[in-house]
Amino acid sequence: MKSQNNRKTHAEHRRTLRCNSTDTEKIIWQQLRGRQVLNARFRRQHTIENYIVDFVSFDAMLIVEIDGGQHAENCTYDERRDALVTPTGFKVLRFWNSDVTTNLNGVMESIYAAVTQRI
Repeated sequence: MKSQNNRKTHAEHRRTLRCNSTDTEKIIWQQLRGRQVLNARFRRQHTIENYIVDFVSFDAMLIVEIDGGQHAENCTYDERRDALVTPTGFKVLRFWNSDVTTNLNGVMESIYAAVTQRI
């Protein structure tokens, strides 16, 4: 019964995150949604290994994280999270908000390259 409560909590939290996406997450989602990247399906705010990731493609086994300034202060958390998901076959790409706003083409080229390597 407890695991059902945890799942419900995760589901509610994911829904809240999707409804309150940052501007940079909205920009990336517009580029990833609808199989626009080499026909790979991406999901947003999805739970992987008990963590909620920004974007994930199970087709390419790729996680895309868009990090704001708070992540610079909390690198240990991100490293621990990455260490849990990479052994399951996922590759994690991390971009700063400023990368998305100043170099969207470069960010998307990196995502395309990673998807190409993994499909």
